[in-house]
Amino acid sequence: MKTIFITGADGFIGSHLTETLVKKNYKVKALVQYNSYNSWGWLDTLDSHILKNAEIFSGDIRDQFFLEKIIKSCDIVINLAALISIPYSYLSPSAYVATNVIGTLNILQACLKKEIEKIIQVSTSEVYGKIQTVPIRENHPLQALSPYAATKIASDQLALSFYHTFKLPVIVLRPFNTYGPRQSARAVIPTVITQILKNNNSIKLGSTYPTRDFNYVDDIIDGFVCAIKSKKAVGEVINLGSNYEISILNTVKLISKLMNKDIKISVDSKRIRPTTGEVDRLYSSNSKAKRLLNWKPNYAGFNGFKKGLIKTINWFEDKKNFVEYNSKSKFYNI
Repeated sequence: MKTIFITGADGFIGSHLTETLVKKNYKVKALVQYNSYNSWGWLDTLDSHILKNAEIFSGDIRDQFFLEKIIKSCDIVINLAALISIPYSYLSPSAYVATNVIGTLNILQACLKKEIEKIIQVSTSEVYGKIQTVPIRENHPLQALSPYAATKIASDQLALSFYHTFKLPVIVLRPFNTYGPRQSARAVIPTVITQILKNNNSIKLGSTYPTRDFNYVDDIIDGFVCAIKSKKAVGEVINLGSNYEISILNTVKLISKLMNKDIKISVDSKRIRPTTGEVDRLYSSNSKAKRLLNWKPNYAGFNGFKKGLIKTINWFEDKKNFVEYNSKSKFYNI
């Protein structure tokens, strides 16, 4: 089987991808961000069998020489490492450039020194900005409404430039709003669920009018697996979306109904983006993913979204999972 190097393996999507690829008998090399307290993030919660069959590295994608040592023994690279909090990108844009842009450049340069079979650069639907046409296709204009989005546009374009210039086999996957077990409480679905589980009758949110194209994490992982196998997707940008949109407000109402909880929503100014920085609408076309990857979401439409929410709520309601979240904190961590 192929040897696959996953950066950002300690995170939400990265941990699910690591777990899935090990179960599928791929040889997995997983990069977690180095820290002094010897944490592997969400990988620490995986079954011991998974961890025994994955090679874990602690390091940093900002170190090109470190990357070169690992990548030289790999067939496929999947770059999930990134700073992703949009509010924090307003405060520390240079950190986002260093990780998201320079980190991606380091990976690309390391891959040039080896005949790599495939590089999957992970993008974000945030790069589309103010939506001009829906559903959003991959040729939609790119518009950065946050430093985070700007760095993701830059890293995507860097990856594509290496494809056009050096024939590096790059695929840019662009997942729309992913949700599910292990997601950070900064994201709207986990923040609603965790606030309700704390027996809060009034939950704090930012803007509730925007619409989002939510995707259960299992569907997104399936998209990665399809991209690993695909021979037609190199050099392409491909959306991974459910082709269904729902407002934040209606999402909150659905979650509260599923959890049998009557709640009130209060607006927290700290959670609201700058007026000109809000992405009002996200609604993906997934026709290209169907055509090039033979991928389609299993949690599509309202019923699919409801099914994914139930699984997510059940996971958070398990005390051993909920304890991983700081339920005593009174502060919103951007």
